[in-house]
Formats: sequence, structure tokens, C-alpha cells
Amino acid sequence: MIPFARVAEPEDFAERARIPGNAWLISHPDAERPRDFWTPFKGALADGFRHLCAYSAMYEPVGTVDHFVSCDEDRSKAYEWENYRYCAAWINSSKGNAPAGDLLDPFEIEDGWFELLLPSLQLRVSDAIPDEFRERAEYVLKRLHLRDDERVMRQRREWYRMYQSGELPRVGLEGKAPLIAAAIDRA
Repeated sequence: MIPFARVAEPEDFAERARIPGNAWLISHPDAERPRDFWTPFKGALADGFRHLCAYSAMYEPVGTVDHFVSCDEDRSKAYEWENYRYCAAWINSSKGNAPAGDLLDPFEIEDGWFELLLPSLQLRVSDAIPDEFRERAEYVLKRLHLRDDERVMRQRREWYRMYQSGELPRVGLEGKAPLIAAAIDRA
């Protein structure tokens, strides 16, 4: 994981998502899942996250809108822009309805809290993370399968291979897989 800055709310988000969404919640108090008014704004969210998954910190061309505080945990946040993170669909599914208090928010991460090891490409919590965040950081690695799950390792290996073969210059690697670029810089 890497730090991300908050993404500015699109001008028409309240009119097209928050207001109709909250009205929908009131008129459907027993519905299992809130109606999706957020997907039309996925592009703006992806742009704000530089098309990087908020959790894997790698290029994600077809990501999803993650509700950081899940709709199961707090339905009132279903249509709040500040609650959205851009991420890979399989990671969003892995996160599921995990309580937000158990997770590290990509907006609270600081540089260097996570690092990739070379040549294994495994992600770990670094010594730079403050003690009060360590337990949640370890939980995120496990819950979201970020340490060494084959799905994420396959992506990391390909980005690293492209860099090593010269197909992807260092600046391109930094834009598509910044944790790998940082690992190369440390090596």
C-alpha cells in the first residue's frame, strides 16, 4: 500500500448520486444492498487514484468502487464520496464487509509503511510504520491477500519482468507499480 490523497468530489455527484441514493435508502429500508448510483463516477475516482488499486498499489484498468466503510457496517455512508476508494474487484471482494476500524485506510498510509522485497516481490509491513498501526497493517495484508497471493504475485512478476527486459522504463514502472519501483531504488 502507498499513500493516496483524497479525491475531489465531482461537481454533479450530490445531484446524481448522493441525493437520489439517500432517498432510495429511505424508501427501501429493508433492501439488502443499496442501489448503485456510484458507478457513473468510477472514472473520476480512478483518475484520482491514478488508476492504481488503493490496496495493491498497481495499475488497475477495470477497478471497482470500494466502500471503505462497507454498506453492511453503515448504510448511511453508501453515497458519501469520502467513503469511496478505487480498487481491483477481487481485492474488493476479499475486503467484503470487514469493519473499517480493522483496516488501514489508503488515505492514512504514509510513505514507506509497506515495502516489497526483492527478488521475492512479497509485500511486508516495514519498520517505518508506527506501532499503533502495525496490527491493522498486518491484518490488511492477510485479509486482502496482499502479501504473496498468486493473483497479486502474478501481476508483480509481470511488471518486474517488463522493467527488467526494458519493455517498461523506470518512470513507467513508477506509474504502474510504484512499490516495485521503490524496491528497485532500495536495492
